[in-house]
Amino acid sequence: MPLTSKVYSPGAPNSKIARFSTGTASPDYDYSLELVSTEKVQVRHNALEAARVAANKKLTPIGETAYFLRVKVYPHVILRENKMIATAGADRLQEGMRKAWGKPIGLAARVMPGSTILELQVKKENLPRAKEAMRSASTKLPMPTEIKITQLTANEQAPEMVSS
Repeated sequence: MPLTSKVYSPGAPNSKIARFSTGTASPDYDYSLELVSTEKVQVRHNALEAARVAANKKLTPIGETAYFLRVKVYPHVILRENKMIATAGADRLQEGMRKAWGKPIGLAARVMPGSTILELQVKKENLPRAKEAMRSASTKLPMPTEIKITQLTANEQAPEMVSS
């Protein structure tokens, strides 16, 4: 089981994700794009922030009011590392696997296959730029992903899948 309580791990770092939602939330968007994981994996908080920044950078030319981007996962899992000294003469300073609890070094989110990492809502005229933004964000993540496109208008259609 992962360690998620900061009570037992003093000094656990804060999440590097600056904003979980960017843009303007509005009910009149035409399409919803989701970046969906295809594997079970742990994603570190700096990878999630890098994906968000990459997507946001591609979307800024269309304007802050023309899209709504949201990070859907939260990094709860505290990652620990038992640092070992790898220099000459360090054999007397190390304990090896004895008391190998480790110090907190970061946070991660556990992601299951089919779960949404990022969600983006745009109007119809900005759909090609939104696809490019999601493709750019997927390159920052440590697993293969798919882009699921859903039309949000009254006549709902089957979602379209694009692998990346």
